[in-house]
Amino acid sequence: MAAAAVPAFPTCSVLLGIDVGTGSAYAGLFDEDGKLLGSASSPIQIWKDGDCIEVAMDANGSPITVSLSGDSRRNIIAWMDHRAVKQAEKINSSSSPVLQYCGGSLSLEMQPPKLLWVKENLQESWTVAFRWMDLSDWQAYRATGDDTRSLCTTVCKWTYLGHAHMQQVSEKDSRNMEACGWDDDFWEEIGLGDLIDGHHIKIVLLSLELGLRAGTPIGTSLIDAHAGGVGVIV
Repeated sequence: MAAAAVPAFPTCSVLLGIDVGTGSAYAGLFDEDGKLLGSASSPIQIWKDGDCIEVAMDANGSPITVSLSGDSRRNIIAWMDHRAVKQAEKINSSSSPVLQYCGGSLSLEMQPPKLLWVKENLQESWTVAFRWMDLSDWQAYRATGDDTRSLCTTVCKWTYLGHAHMQQVSEKDSRNMEACGWDDDFWEEIGLGDLIDGHHIKIVLLSLELGLRAGTPIGTSLIDAHAGGVGVIV
């Protein structure tokens, strides 16, 4: 007996936008004209000690705790986590030229102070950590298995010097381009020189888990203020 024919359904291109906020995550499905086709949201558990901008994982992609509780579920440090006050003060007391591209000082809500806090207070987690990722880059990584980072997040939160990167845009070796954007002396001076090892592999590299078909395009991730700016322009 012949198998029943599978009915043909019309195909169309749709765009999925995902926004992970402080207290919840939102997703919207749009057509190519920007019409909203559907949306959904889900709350996010927030831990008492401030545990979403920075994600810690080991070499297998498993979560690593960034909490004194030792709970591996707490592997994300929130933007509003202000445990790194002393670390931010230490970094801002340096004379690094990197600071001139951050308004003269780093906010404790940026990544270097938070990373330094983890290194000084959670040595075991620091030792086994294989990747430190901005949350928006982590979303792209989960969708594609590729941990290439966004120029938006690395410049705005990680002190990456995007102008130096762009000056080397014709460079064939991407690792050389990345090296031009990182000020290694800065990381050494603030006590995070070990992040330089392996071409900065733990913080940047310019298994499909969402069931996406191979070849599905994934947009570059953006932090909230810049995403809003793009939305206003468009």
